[in-house]
Amino acid sequence: MIYFKTNEEIDLIRESCLLVSRTLAEIALYIQPGITTNELDRIAETFIRNNNGKPGFLGYQGYPNTLCTSVNNTVVHGIPSGYKIKDGDIVSIDCGVLLNGWYGDSCYTFMVGNVPERETTLCRATYRSLEDAITAAIEGNRLGDIGHAVQRHAELHDFTIVKDLVGHGIGRNLHEEPAVANYGKQGRGVKLRRGIVLAIEPMLNSGKPGVVTEDDGWTVKTVDGESSAHYEHTIVVRDGKAEKLSTFNFIEEAIKKNNFLWQNSLL
Repeated sequence: MIYFKTNEEIDLIRESCLLVSRTLAEIALYIQPGITTNELDRIAETFIRNNNGKPGFLGYQGYPNTLCTSVNNTVVHGIPSGYKIKDGDIVSIDCGVLLNGWYGDSCYTFMVGNVPERETTLCRATYRSLEDAITAAIEGNRLGDIGHAVQRHAELHDFTIVKDLVGHGIGRNLHEEPAVANYGKQGRGVKLRRGIVLAIEPMLNSGKPGVVTEDDGWTVKTVDGESSAHYEHTIVVRDGKAEKLSTFNFIEEAIKKNNFLWQNSLL
């Protein structure tokens, strides 16, 4: 069942999403070669709790941490560890927050230092596919229009789509209906109506589309070891133009203060 949110409920989800965005901005200040993903996780958990939120992922279906830290060929659900980030890594940081009973969710792929051109192009294409997908998320369109927007960017740049993983509705629960695929045909699928809140999250691979899950039951990697990028916003479907409830503005302001991160615009 799809839950249509009231404006009051959307305001509460927006508050959760803004805390997610501010948490990712805090992380952006610290990402550099040598820092471990465990350290980033501790920074995020402290920041969320200091701002009266709860880490949305911690304990969810048994997940052990606050962040998902997915490096290079890890697509999603990378468990923080003692891994030290290296120059040239691309690092997808996915974060969820529970605040006042409502979830927010967002992800950003950071480029550390001298990232190869292929990975830079991958990140840019994934970022732009998210923007186009959000443009398509308006009342009267269908879920297929969102997926088609992502798929178009992937194919334009000779990248592939991870079809085994999808975006989702979000609200009182971290994962709600509908599933939001990153491929599809225009005019097909569930019709979008005002008040549907979605986490749209394209995941594009540099090589083959296939993925494998590690023995830990969480870490999803590309089947061929090639890189993957992941960006995500929580949005609400409106009439005429979708509204982003999360924002990358805080993150990108923080990136400007961190000389270890790739500085150019992804748009």
